[in-house]
Amino acid sequence: MTSHEIDDPPPQIKSLAAFLLRLYSDQLHSIALSPDSKLHYPLYVDFAELMDDDPPLAQSVFSQPAEHLRFFDDAAVWAHKIVLGDLKGCRGGIEKKFIHVRINVAGSPLECPETFPRIGRVRVKHRGILLTLKGTVIRSGAIKMYEGERWYMCQKCKHKFLVYPELEARNSISLPSFCPSQRSKPCEGTKFKELEDSIIRHDYQEIKIQENTQVLGVGAIPRSIPVILKDDLVDVVKAGDDVIVTGILTAKWSPDFKDVRCDLDPVLIANNLRRTNELKSDIDIPDDVIMKFKQFWLDFKDTPLKGRNAILQGICPQVFGLFTVKLAVALTLIGGVQHVDDSGTKVRGESHLLLVGDPGTGKSQFLKFAAKLSNRSVITTGLGSTSAGLTVTAVKDGGEWMLEAGALVLADGGICCIDEFDSMREHDRSTIHEAMEQQTISVAKAGLVTTLSTRTIVFGATNPKGNYDPDQSLSVNTTLSGPLLSRFDIVLVLLDTKNPEWDVVVSSHILAQSESDKGKHDDDIANIWPLPMLQRYIHFVKGYFRPTLTKEAEKVISSYYQLQRKSATQNAARTTVRMLESLIRLAQGVQTILPNTSLECEKHIF
Repeated sequence: MTSHEIDDPPPQIKSLAAFLLRLYSDQLHSIALSPDSKLHYPLYVDFAELMDDDPPLAQSVFSQPAEHLRFFDDAAVWAHKIVLGDLKGCRGGIEKKFIHVRINVAGSPLECPETFPRIGRVRVKHRGILLTLKGTVIRSGAIKMYEGERWYMCQKCKHKFLVYPELEARNSISLPSFCPSQRSKPCEGTKFKELEDSIIRHDYQEIKIQENTQVLGVGAIPRSIPVILKDDLVDVVKAGDDVIVTGILTAKWSPDFKDVRCDLDPVLIANNLRRTNELKSDIDIPDDVIMKFKQFWLDFKDTPLKGRNAILQGICPQVFGLFTVKLAVALTLIGGVQHVDDSGTKVRGESHLLLVGDPGTGKSQFLKFAAKLSNRSVITTGLGSTSAGLTVTAVKDGGEWMLEAGALVLADGGICCIDEFDSMREHDRSTIHEAMEQQTISVAKAGLVTTLSTRTIVFGATNPKGNYDPDQSLSVNTTLSGPLLSRFDIVLVLLDTKNPEWDVVVSSHILAQSESDKGKHDDDIANIWPLPMLQRYIHFVKGYFRPTLTKEAEKVISSYYQLQRKSATQNAARTTVRMLESLIRLAQGVQTILPNTSLECEKHIF
């Protein structure tokens, strides 16, 4: 029996309740004062605190979570009753029947490879323990209602007991062979009667999470696993969200076919679910690193452009020169500031970059390095991308249509790199128009009508159509439509000019990279910011600085925009109002690179 059905719970329940009262009385008070008695309430317990307070109990929760988490839920209800009794004399409260203990493993010993494996490394040995998985939600099912535990009574001794359904066997109920009464003399009854109105119903949802492609090697296929959410956990995540799920690994099978071997499908029954989109936990910025950044700004206070150049040296260092491209990559990753105009329309803060160039000019190198700099990225190619793969696709699972997220949705909050942009079909390219400008994807597939968020940076690389002709417009040289070109904030053309002097410099740089024993080359490497430092720097300045344009900067941008409008004879698609918005974003990005830099120092960018 559960603790809310009896007046005197077992000693084990009382012990767990005492632990919750000692450490989590604030949450219990908040639950007691909530007005709705029919809701399912979460009570978050840190596993590290449980380990410090009672190591044997913590080990039992880890090794036998299915049994002990039910005890914890009963203890939470009992502790809530005690808190409720204390409140009746002052502020009052309403008794709650459903409280679920949610285990938080952050900062606990469970954050180890054995109990925190990649999804692709989940094995039979993980079955039945408290397992934690990290991934991206690629599919979110409909919210359903299912019949959960039921009360039965032994017709011989009148003992009442709960029977839990088996989620593994499609929610079927299996009655015990004998009466589970724990009296001194068991009755051994075999006939049971279901009590009227005793079924406890739960909200139910299935999602599917996929491991992050950034942790996989070349050629590895990202694996996924379905996750069952119940009660307060349903409808808290959507496709594209990064999550950390703690739960019990089990397997689903169908009990309908007798004497037929069935396949076991692994599934994780969630106990706790955390969205990590806002946490950005992949990039940790210690205080000493922040102090280094501040000292760096002070060192280059009088020469901000030199400080900017020192930062840009670390962007794609294997490619010699191409300073403008490296600056464009930095400005694109940092972006501008999103704002809402008077009409309520959102103007995006993310910038988009397109590299157009001959083969061998380093486009793909910049593409892959930009993906490494972002804490969330998706890389694809034009040949390997379809409209459904970029946006969303409708899939049928168990007779129900669901949406599965594509590259742009999975890259929400990061960067989507598309190589060989020219290889995409025109129909597939047209699907990203809304995603680039409005940062949403409107879907109407298989009766599913919704809008998904795509706050992502699009970084594309393409070869020109034949030999690049400077006398022709970008649309002619790239075969990209004007509306699509106008959505890119920066379009850079990289041509192989076959300059003998440049060839000597580049070949010397490449040869020097292959000979690490050259002292001069080692000194140059020592002065370049390493990749982790660049990641932290970009993440830090994006989160802490919101630059605004000065009157002088507004005048420079306005004059440049008007000049481009007058001389836009060939590239008319690029000189729209979107160009003015792009200039504002780039100007804000310039000041964010070095917060002590005046925008007036960067006039030459325009």
